Parts: sequence; structure tokens; C-alpha cells
Amino acid sequence: MQKKKRLLFIGAAISIVLAALFFWPSNEIKEAEISSKVTRDTFIDLVVTTGELLAENSEDIMGPTGLQRYRLYNVKIQDLVPEGTLVNTGDFVASLDKSEVNGRINDLLLELDKSQSQYTQTRLDTALNLRENRDQIKNLEYNVELKEITLEQSAYEPPATIRQAENDLKKAKRDLQMAIENYSIKKKQAEAKMVEVGSDLQKKKNQLEQLQDLQKEFEIYAPKEGMVTYKREWNGNKRKTGSTISPWDPAVATLPDLSDMLSKTYVNEIDIRKVEAGQKVLVSLDAFPDVLLKGEVLDVANIGEKKKGSDAKIFEVMIKITESDTVYRPGMTTSNKIITNTLEDVLLLPIDALFYEDNIPFVYKKGSFGILKQEITIAASNDEWVVVQNGVAEGDVVLLTIPEKGKNQTLTRLND
Repeated sequence: MQKKKRLLFIGAAISIVLAALFFWPSNEIKEAEISSKVTRDTFIDLVVTTGELLAENSEDIMGPTGLQRYRLYNVKIQDLVPEGTLVNTGDFVASLDKSEVNGRINDLLLELDKSQSQYTQTRLDTALNLRENRDQIKNLEYNVELKEITLEQSAYEPPATIRQAENDLKKAKRDLQMAIENYSIKKKQAEAKMVEVGSDLQKKKNQLEQLQDLQKEFEIYAPKEGMVTYKREWNGNKRKTGSTISPWDPAVATLPDLSDMLSKTYVNEIDIRKVEAGQKVLVSLDAFPDVLLKGEVLDVANIGEKKKGSDAKIFEVMIKITESDTVYRPGMTTSNKIITNTLEDVLLLPIDALFYEDNIPFVYKKGSFGILKQEITIAASNDEWVVVQNGVAEGDVVLLTIPEKGKNQTLTRLND
């Protein structure tokens, strides 16, 4: 009988437990609490950005320098060696489209033929005109001699005849003198005309020679040994086959100095206040993830620029690579970790453990008598960790989620 009563009691207890589990509201079931311990370690604050490698110093491989003189404002790159090609001094790098300069040369050849013909014609006309003037002077000299003879022969003639002979001689001498003076003027005019057409002819010859020299510059060769990298346009696009060069920017490619490299990157306006020249940087290459290079912030732009496709402002930051490596090349993508702050031997807790109430930071700290909603003071933080000055101690356990009824708890202030 005793045994039977015990069995009935156990069965009733099980029934009550099952009923309680079945009818107990689901929102009263306590969720598992995720927690972490407060640790003491080194805090490192990073600004992580993506950049592009470029040489600090480079030499442009220049195209022709006399394009503007001949109004050649857009010359197309017809052929260009692949980017990354290693060249020696004098090796072929690029060729430019010669169609326009060839057209100018052909036009100038026609002008030169015309100037040559004009020069020849002017010389012949000048020689003929001067010869006619010399013949006229010769005839006038004969006429003077004739008048002198006539005057001599009229010595015994009546006075009127003598006077007439004297007047005729004076007129003949005056005509001769005028012809001589005219010849001198015409000779000087002819010489000036010959100088003019000769100068125009020489000018055309010089222009043709200069154009032919310019045409030779349309074949471009390396000024020294190095690795060819494509020139960046003002809009960031690389200058390649089919691109054009202008008199104001005639470079077709560059030869970078690989011994001094930079990473050009951009930092958003939120993080830029943390970044300053001289800060250390860890630089990795996307193409070679195992390669880690040391760097240093070289320069930070004072003025931001609008990010493409967004209204956000970004600031250009130049990072100098302070160690060399054989694998890096201009144009490679870099991942830059800028160390903006380092604190040794500080209390750290995960960022997920930090909560705010009326802008007051606090944590849910486990204590001997349950969960305490504890105010803290923060020294620094990043995307992962919070540096705590007051409110917790090393080894304290803090929750990473809001506990049951946590929102309704009273905040324990530091000055309480």
C-alpha cells in the first residue's frame, strides 16, 4: 500500500511538471546569455583603406615637343608596348599616328614648289629688267657722245645753232643721269624683292625640315632602362593605344623608380580626423597576400573631394612604403592599415558589450547577486574593442546581449 502511494505521488509530480512546461508562456523562457571577460591587453586603433601603388619618382616618356607650333593638338597613340614591359635605353616604346603630320608635309611640299617657282621667276624677271635698263643707259651714253660731236662740229655755225646743240647735249646728259639713278633704284628694288622671295623660300625649306624632324619623333624610344607603366589621364584613366596626346601633355608612358613607392588612398570624412603624417602603416598587396610591408603616412589632404556615386567626402592620403620588395609594381591594389592610436596595458571589452542610456555608456556586468547595469567611462574604441577607464575590472564578466528585464534595470552610476 505504501509503495502504491509513492508511485502515485511520483506520477502526479511528473504530470505537474509536464503541464507547467506545456502551459508556461514562451516569452518567459530565459534565453541563453552570451558573455565575455574584461581583459588587459594592448589596444590598437586602425583606419583600414584600399589604395594603389605608384612610384614616388618617375620619368615621363615624352612624345614630340613641337606639336603646338604646327597646330597638332590631338595626336593618337597608334602603338604602345604592353604595360610592365622592361626596356633598355633606346628600345621602342610607342608610335603615333602620322597621317596628320604627313598631310602637313605634303601641303608644305606644294607650297615649297610654288615658292621655288616664284623665286626662279622673280630672278629671271629681275635679270631681264635690269638688262633692259643697262641697255637703255648704254644707248643714252652713245647719245651723249653724239651730242658732244654735234656741238663740236657747230663751232662755226650761227649762234642759234650752237645754243641748240648745247641744249641738246645738256638734255642728253640729264637723261643719262636720270637713267643711271633709276637703274640704281630698280636694282635695289630687285635685290629687296629677291631677298623677300628668297626668305620665303628658305622659310618653307626650314619648315619642311622641322616637320620631317618632327615626323621622326612620332617613333618614341625609351630615354633610359626601366619598366613601362601607362600614363594616367586627368580623369584617372590610363593612356593606352587609341588614346591621344596634346602639346600640353605629350607624355605617352612613364618609367617609375621602383626603389621609392607610395600607396595613394582615400579616407572618409569620419576617420580623417584620426589620420596624420608620420603614423605607421601596415601595407599588404592584394596580389600577394603573404607580403606585408611597412609604411608611414606621408601627406594628408586638407581639402576633401566628392566620392564617385555618393555625396560623401573623401580625403587623399599618401603613404610612403618604407621597405622595398621585388614583387610590387605600380598600379597594384593595396590594403592599408593605418595605426592611429596604440595604448599599452589597458582594460578591453568587446564593442558588443557596450550599451547607452541617455548617452551614458554602460555594461551588463555579472555580479554575485545577479546582473548589474553598470556605468563605465571610455578612453578609446574601434570597430571591435572598447578601452575602459572606470566601471569594470580585469576578469569581470560582461554580457554581449541585453539580459531579461535588463532594459528596466536601474543604471548604477560611478559616483553612487
